[in-house]
Formats: sequence, structure tokens, C-alpha cells
Amino acid sequence: MPFIQSVILAAVQGITEFLPVSSSGHLILVPKLTGWTDQGLAIDVAVHVGTLLAVMLYFWRDIGGMAGAIFRAAGQVANRRPLDQEFWLVVKLMVATLPVVAAGYLVNEYLDAGLLRQVKIIGWATLGFGLLLLFADKTNMTIRRLDHITNGGALVIGCFQIFALIPGTSRAGITMTAARFLGVERQDAARFSLLLSIPVIIAAGVLKGWELYRSGNQVLIDEALTVGGLAFLFALLAIAFLMVWLRRASFTPFVVYRVLLGAVLLYIAYGAPGFNLS
Repeated sequence: MPFIQSVILAAVQGITEFLPVSSSGHLILVPKLTGWTDQGLAIDVAVHVGTLLAVMLYFWRDIGGMAGAIFRAAGQVANRRPLDQEFWLVVKLMVATLPVVAAGYLVNEYLDAGLLRQVKIIGWATLGFGLLLLFADKTNMTIRRLDHITNGGALVIGCFQIFALIPGTSRAGITMTAARFLGVERQDAARFSLLLSIPVIIAAGVLKGWELYRSGNQVLIDEALTVGGLAFLFALLAIAFLMVWLRRASFTPFVVYRVLLGAVLLYIAYGAPGFNLS
């Protein structure tokens, strides 16, 4: 694989994984626009591991706090003391993860992936779920913090996350949309979404890794490490940018980008002269 392809794939995955613009939709479009062959399972696993390490590094305090809360939980229950907020955050993340894990397994086993990778589906999902994010962001108050998300709210966010299995939806975008519908402040909506990406990316990485193992192909170690490392750097920059941006601004610029991209994709998908992305 050419080095420029490695850089572009790492940049696309690293940047779009955590911004509300859909990483899967962009990754599908890259080979269609460039004519490159599919990067293969080894690279898919590498970029997922790279983005996973980035979010874990950025939120290392949260992860450390949650790990400590889990170890303290048994003693707190035995002594009839209230459990830490970090422990309940772990519970909420687990509740929010279960729906997409179950749905992802069913989609992987019983649905032809090619059905969802059509340009017209990516276009409609990019446009439609982008407008839904704008609606949620503009019509709901920002009165709740991360600690105010209940288990029921986490389940709602988890059910919304199922839509992320459709390329073009954006896992980050749809979970932030659900959180905004619940009245969660923008920065805390993004924080919950990014923490929620950890179990989801682990699940996706394990699934892709298992498929790679079953395929019997030799992993190109140097290439995978290069792409994974680049994805880590791009993802770290994207997370830092998003968290700083949402302190002062809204999701509107991301929605504008999605509307423009979705409109272009639909124009191409429905017969624009001179284009063929099938």
C-alpha cells in the first residue's frame, strides 16, 4: 500500500471517528474517489486500535477514576456506603453499549454489508442525521451534566447508537444527538460519546481481529503499525479540537459540512453526468 494511502486512511479514520461527520462513510468514499483497492482487515484493525489508544490517553483521568471505582465497589457495598459516581458512569456506558453490540452482531451475521455501502444510502444518512443533530442541538436546553444522565437516558443513547451501523450516520454524531435531546450540555454530550466509543471500538476491533485471524492472512506488521500510529495522532488532535470547540460554539459547522457533503453525494448517486461511484 502506498505511503500516501496510509496517511490518508489514517487521517480520515482518526479525524472523523470522533467528529460528528461519520468515519465509516468517509472510509467507504476514499477508495471510490481515488480508485485504490480496499485496504484490508489488517489496516482496519490498526486504525481502530490507533483511535482507541487516542481516546484512552485523552481521558486517562476518567478511565483511571472508573477503574478505581470498580475496585472500591465491593468494599463500599459491604460497608453499606454509596457507590462512587465513576462506578455509575461505568454502568451507564455498559447499558449504552449493549444495544449496538447486539445489533452489530445481527447485522454482521445476517445482512449483506454491500447493501449499506451504497453512495445514495451514505448520502441520505449524512444529510438526514446531520439535520437531526441540528434540530436536537437548537431545540433543547443545556441544563444537564454528565452525572445527570440516568440509566434510562444511557439506554436511549445506546438505542440511538444502533443507527451508526448505517454508513454516513456517524456514531459520535448520533450519540451526541441523543444526549442533546436529553438536555445534556454540548461538551458533556461529547464527553459521554467519546467515552462510549471505548467499548464500541474494542468490540469492533475484536470482531475485525477475529475475522482477520480466521482469514489466515499474514498481517503486514510494519504497515499496520504505521497506519495505527498515524491514526492515533490524528485522532488525538481531533478529540482536543472537538472538546475546545464545544466550550464556545455549537454543532452547526459540522451540520453545514454534512448537508453539503450529503447533497453532493445524492447528486452523484442519482445520475450526475461524468461521475460513477458505484
